[in-house]
Amino acid sequence: METETYRLASYLARGESFHYARKMLAKRFPARAHTHDFHEVFLITRGRTAHWINGQMQTLSEGQLVFIRPRDAHAFRAAREGCEIINVMYESASAAHLVARYGDTLRGRFFDAPGALPELHTLGPQQFERALAIAGQLQTADRTLARIEEFLLTLCNRVAVPSAQGMAAGPAWFSAACSAAQDIEVFRLGVAGFIAAAGRSHEHVCRTCKEVLGLTPTDYVNRIRIDHAARLLRTEDASIEAIASRCGFENTSYFYRLFARSMGETPKRYRAAQKRDPFAAAD
Repeated sequence: METETYRLASYLARGESFHYARKMLAKRFPARAHTHDFHEVFLITRGRTAHWINGQMQTLSEGQLVFIRPRDAHAFRAAREGCEIINVMYESASAAHLVARYGDTLRGRFFDAPGALPELHTLGPQQFERALAIAGQLQTADRTLARIEEFLLTLCNRVAVPSAQGMAAGPAWFSAACSAAQDIEVFRLGVAGFIAAAGRSHEHVCRTCKEVLGLTPTDYVNRIRIDHAARLLRTEDASIEAIASRCGFENTSYFYRLFARSMGETPKRYRAAQKRDPFAAAD
């Protein structure tokens, strides 16, 4: 796909340090993809979209967060049901400043990730709600340097990764594999998808995963799959069996056990609680 370059100056008024937008994506790809002279981060707030990124295709859905670097070339095509995103564009000098100041946490991660693809994070329910809250605060804030850097630090420390310091301590190939594992086309394949993304032996990946995350690859991938299933249960009317299958679970009973262990209730009860009218009387 041919590309063009977007420039931050086209979006900013005098004295502004970032641009905030909440918008619906078009249901067809643009004529050209785009790169940037700035950094950006976007969050899928509802729906699904195809995301063409650096020559590869991803499917993104509600609760997924992506840190875009200037060199990344990308374009969107919303699914039939539509897709809404929150998009924040900010000066690359802010990213460089934060990495220089907080390198122990940020270097090689988030907006400083060195891999072929930008970091993609699948947020759990609490993380997603927190991301929406801090983005909402940013929407009405003065568009100052202090506010965008506060937003980015909060996003990296309290939203994007359960253990940012642990991830930063891991090797770059493992961080890249964890980012790739957030993609439904990878995590629905289970551990095999994670191992393939890592490009290392099964034993090497298992050892590193335990050292960095304190989890087995199976536990790590299943956590991502269950979080994704929870989002689908909240937002779609597909059967529980269909949702389990979409997340890569061939055994529905196994899915039920994992979901109940992780979320504290069955998928059916979880869906009912999430869709209940908060102003209606309880049964």
